[in-house]
Amino acid sequence: MEFTTYLSLILAAAGAGVVNALAGGGTLLTFPALTAIVPAVVANGTSTVALMPGSFASILGYRRELQKVRRWAAILCLPSIVGGLLGVELVIRFPNYFDKLVPWLILIATMMFIAQPLVARIARTGHKPWPTWLALLVQFLISIYGGYFGAGMGIVMLAVYAFMGMPDIHTMNAVKTVQAVVINVVAAIGFIRVNLVVWQYSLIMAVAAIIGGYYGAHYGRRLNRSVVRGIVIGIGLTLSAFYFGKRYFT
Repeated sequence: MEFTTYLSLILAAAGAGVVNALAGGGTLLTFPALTAIVPAVVANGTSTVALMPGSFASILGYRRELQKVRRWAAILCLPSIVGGLLGVELVIRFPNYFDKLVPWLILIATMMFIAQPLVARIARTGHKPWPTWLALLVQFLISIYGGYFGAGMGIVMLAVYAFMGMPDIHTMNAVKTVQAVVINVVAAIGFIRVNLVVWQYSLIMAVAAIIGGYYGAHYGRRLNRSVVRGIVIGIGLTLSAFYFGKRYFT
């Protein structure tokens, strides 16, 4: 049983690394795998910590783009920190509500993943830039969700950044990556502080996710991203249906 447990977690984390490198949405693989063996709130903390190391490498990949949007990357960090702290605090203080929201959270994350192509189209159209105060407020709200659960928050951030006057999708991705790391670090610290991380699972999953992310990025051109997206969407919809059935019909 122990071997199959670790094998399922390693495969889920490696798959999450590949998916994150190609399309995003890796949490939709790691979180459900963990809920099969630990409570949902612990699965959330363990998944967050497991996938966090791989996100740091992404920042290095956007070094050039970050030079163009250093101001936005810097000023958005404060609402990301405050919102992330509030989100993780809500999980810690009200774990029973988190359990009840799991089916909805997975469904919302899947819907945001489905909307990703629309986000890309929005990013290519011109809009009058939002004022700074509005950008900070929206980033704060996104960060609350990010600290609470996080799956799909990057897609929402891209949609928002399209309205903030950033020059192109690559610079938006650079800012999004920085903010995602900030939110995930804040969330991880909060989960670690109250022992909501199963370290023997999280560490081995982190290694698997890094390896999956490396090979996902390395061989990404050979894979059909539409197929990868379709698989993740199918998994997300199936899991949300399963959790809704488990929650409301059993």
